[in-house]
Order: sequence, then structure tokens, then C-alpha cells
Amino acid sequence: GAGSCGGPCWGTGSHPCSAWFLPRRGPRTARSGRHLRRDGRSGSHRAPQRPSPPPAPVPAAVGRWLLACSGAVAGAVVLGGVTRLTESGLSMVDWHLVKEMKPPRTQQEWEAEFRKYQQFPEFRILNHDMTLTEFKFIWYMEYSHRMWGRVVGLAYILPAAYFWRKGWLSRPMKGCVLALCGLVCFQGLLGWYMVKSGLEEKPDSYDIPRVSQYRLAAHLGSALVLYSASLWTGLSLLLPRHQLPETRQLLRLRHFAHGTTALVFLTALSGAFVAGLDAGLVYNSFPKMGERWIPDDLLAFSPTLRNIFENPTTVQFDHRILGVATVTAITALYLFSRKIPLPRRTRMAAASLLAVACMQVGLGISTLLLYVPTPLAATHQSGSLALLSAALWLAAELRRLPK
Repeated sequence: GAGSCGGPCWGTGSHPCSAWFLPRRGPRTARSGRHLRRDGRSGSHRAPQRPSPPPAPVPAAVGRWLLACSGAVAGAVVLGGVTRLTESGLSMVDWHLVKEMKPPRTQQEWEAEFRKYQQFPEFRILNHDMTLTEFKFIWYMEYSHRMWGRVVGLAYILPAAYFWRKGWLSRPMKGCVLALCGLVCFQGLLGWYMVKSGLEEKPDSYDIPRVSQYRLAAHLGSALVLYSASLWTGLSLLLPRHQLPETRQLLRLRHFAHGTTALVFLTALSGAFVAGLDAGLVYNSFPKMGERWIPDDLLAFSPTLRNIFENPTTVQFDHRILGVATVTAITALYLFSRKIPLPRRTRMAAASLLAVACMQVGLGISTLLLYVPTPLAATHQSGSLALLSAALWLAAELRRLPK
């Protein structure tokens, strides 16, 4: 066809009039030049900005500090279990943050402390024939637990303030450290709240004085959360992530490990109800409970929901079921992990988890059959922490690489 100039135009762009109907392939040089000459900078075509540098890594000293703190929390949990097993937790009948740090020294001070203890139900109902020497033993047990708790608090707060001032904590790590320090303070208050439940008069109860199993479970549960969070954060800072291919099997293994860790935590928490109700002293046989697989008084309380938390038979039955489910899940997790090519350290974590689980089951059965001797029961309680640690280690080994 003919263009506006009268000459042939076939859309090739070679004729001057083709500019009227063909789209431009780019800006004209003069126009582009005017855009680029504004203030010596480009207008709409800015030079790409440099990417912000990645955040500085948190020093390894912070990770080692958190691992040390988790060890201190583990010591407090073990010492608290021994205090409970020796029935020493109600020997100190008041709570002062600083004043009680100085123990009685003279005979008069000890006698005054003993007289305070004699005013409460545990002495009148359970320990009415206790001597001053025997009182000193249970008092020092509770005193050691409280002082260790203060040491744990200082182990968190003082280094946290130092690292914060030195600028060694990233912004997410600051939030984590604040949460851990707050949980430590809450744990101390929760401990006294638990002890108060055992000092209260209960005229309608004919049972021996003991702390509320609900408050005991809350006290232990918060300690386990503090321990797990400190250990996980410390391992995450110190253990390098493995370059693992994100296959479907690895994803299933990671989810399986997380679920197993939650089951270990729940089983350990159920042990608080066993301890709080002395449920280990009923049905001291295994695998059956007495002569039956399911005891007659499993649902003796009304309403039915009360049995889960207040019936010693049901509490022990639940703890058995959770223990068996935990060791079964860990065995399946180990066998599944053998089918996936994993680094040597990850395989060690899986094998350690299975070994600790078998040891913990043996300790639990032995504690039950031997009517809960204090050394064996304390070892069983410590084993729950070891099992939780191994589960967290394996979960840390299977962490996903950051995108």
C-alpha cells in the first residue's frame, strides 16, 4: 500500500513514514539523553541499589552461654525432683528473695524456724514426731533448691546484660533472650505459688498435705519449656546446618522428629501428675496393673474428666500409655532414619535417642516394681531430661537450610 508520502510502505520500518504506525522499539536517543541528564542522575532508570549486608552472626559465646544455662536448669529440675521425693518441699514456710538466703546459724534461730514449720498441716498430720535434726535435713534440701534457682536466674540475667551491652545480640536474639529471662523470673514466682498450695489448711480433706498436682505440673512444665528453648537456641547457634537435599522423605522425617519431641515433652509433663499424686505407689506391677490390663477403678471419679488429673490409678495408666507410645515412636523414627542418607552426626543423634529411650523405659519399670526408691526415681526423672535433650538434638540436626 501507499504511505502518507505516496511511496510504498510494507511495514518494514525502512521508510520515514513508518514511524506513524509502527511501535517504537526503544526511546529515541535525544529524548533518552534528556532523561539521563537530569541532575546528573537517571530519571525513571535508577541504578540498582546495593543489597544490604547480611546480619552479623551471633558470637559462639552466646550459644555456649545458653547451653550452660540449659544445664543449670536441668540441675534445678533434678534437685527439685529429689526435694519432692524426700518430702522436703514444705519445710520452708515463707518466701523472701534476699532475706532467706542466710540460713539459720544458732540453736535459737533453728528452733524458731522449727516452730514456724510446726504451725502448718504437714507437721501436725505427717511429721508430728519429727526431731530438730530431721527437720534440718528437709530444710536444707528445700533451701538448696531455692538457692540453685537464684543461681539459675543470675546465670541468665547477668550474661544477657553483658552481651546486650557489647552488641553481640541480633534483634531476634534480643527478643529470645528477653523471653528467657522473663520465664526465669516467672518460674521462681510459680514455685512459691506451688508451695503455698501445700501450706493451706484443708479441713475437708483426709489426705496427707501435698502441693497441688496442677501447680506442680505448671512448675515443671515451665522449667521444661525454659530448658528446651535454651538448649534449642544454643544448638542452633553452635551446630552448622547440614546441606541436606529437600526430598519428600527428609520432610517426613523432620515432621516425625518434631512430633516425637512433642510426645517426649508430654510424657515428661505427665510425670508431674504421677509425682504430685504419689501415683507410683499404686499398682506396682508391669505390664498389667494388678491382675488386669485395665483396672476397675480407672474411672472411679465423677465427672469422668477428673480422673485424668486427680485419680492416681488413671494418672499412672496414662503415664504408662504415653511411655509405651513414646518408645514405640522413637523406635519407628530410628528405623525410618536408616532408610535416608544422613550425615554421621545426625545418625549419631538418632541412635542416641533410641538408646536413651530404652534406658528410660527400664528405669521407669524398675522404679515402679521396687516401690519408688528415691535414688532410682530421681534417676528416672533425670532420664526424662536426657531423653528430651536427645530429641531436641536430632530435631536441630534436621533443621531446614535458610532460603
